[in-house]
Amino acid sequence: MLQQATLLLEDGTIFEGQSLGVKGCVVGEVVFNTSMTGYQEILTDPSYTEQLITFTYPHIGNVGTNTEDYESAQVYAKGAIFQQPILATSNWRSESSLSDFFQKHQMVAICGLDTRALTRKIRDQGAMKACIYTAPEFSKQDAAKAIQSFAGLKGCDLAIEVSTETTYEWTESLWQQVPVSQKFHVVVVDFGVKRAILRHLVALGAKVTVVPATTEYQAILAHEPDGILLSNGPGDPEACTYAIKTIQALFKSPVPIFGICLGHQLLGLSFGAKCLKMKFGHHGANHPVKALQTNQVLITSQNHGFAIDEQTLPAEVEITHRSLFDGTLQGFKHAELPIFSFQGHPEASPGPEDVTPLFQQFADYMQQYQDARSHPANKEALHVETN
Repeated sequence: MLQQATLLLEDGTIFEGQSLGVKGCVVGEVVFNTSMTGYQEILTDPSYTEQLITFTYPHIGNVGTNTEDYESAQVYAKGAIFQQPILATSNWRSESSLSDFFQKHQMVAICGLDTRALTRKIRDQGAMKACIYTAPEFSKQDAAKAIQSFAGLKGCDLAIEVSTETTYEWTESLWQQVPVSQKFHVVVVDFGVKRAILRHLVALGAKVTVVPATTEYQAILAHEPDGILLSNGPGDPEACTYAIKTIQALFKSPVPIFGICLGHQLLGLSFGAKCLKMKFGHHGANHPVKALQTNQVLITSQNHGFAIDEQTLPAEVEITHRSLFDGTLQGFKHAELPIFSFQGHPEASPGPEDVTPLFQQFADYMQQYQDARSHPANKEALHVETN
């Protein structure tokens, strides 16, 4: 029989359920994710640091877990919330159940509550602080104190906490795909990068070097990259002042830059734009986004609680994508420089592949950069710009 567990929201609302993980008391920002698949990838995504994830799909856990689908080396979500426990697994790739996964990673999780009611509350009132705790080890008073001590995500730099501490090379390609011969060298600035992004770059034909979030622009350019990718990550982008300073310095270089999720937001801030904390953010694998240049509707994977205010972007930045849920900015590119970004996740994992072509756009920019470097008339100018 499962142990009793409780979810307490900062406004005093209580949801009773059962514990599917370890005993404990964890606090974070409670959000909801509308994905039907990929719960293991979601739980190991560094972008969910300090968050309690409510899964709106009721059947979570039915395919078990495996070591191949981790998006990082560990679980980053603070806690998990489900409607009903799925204790039996049915998938040929499964290595352990979801409950065993929680035990292995010492994660607190609650099931058996009305996730529909919780989701509606978050939609109406916005993402809020919350605490999951097991009884009788912890009390409502313990949970209330934990909520009071939690500062929230606004103004919080979490990227520096989840970033790699050392530079390393990534060589693994997409699942069951043999890496193609290396045509490009991409430096990935790690603000909480997902492994799927790195795998896509390798499949694109890139040598991938991952550097810490605090790496300065001279050190990045010392790798002589053909392209720079600013990764996804957690927390408030405005708190990453060191990254904004580095990106602004990189603008002086002709090296193409591609920003994803937090990387997109940091690019916007580096251009002088403002960033907004969203009411409840975008979290899921079924979000429609309009590509403004083609009028196509793309179904995308999303995970962010902040957004760039497009009205504050400079005139030389062109809007390329916009959310059809709430009209928020989803992508932009510079009119002259080889710089572009996307707020959602073109690597998906989980999610559809509608936005995957953005990786090819990055490759096209890098090929143009290589061609320009190889032209004798451009060598001296490029040398001057990168020093």
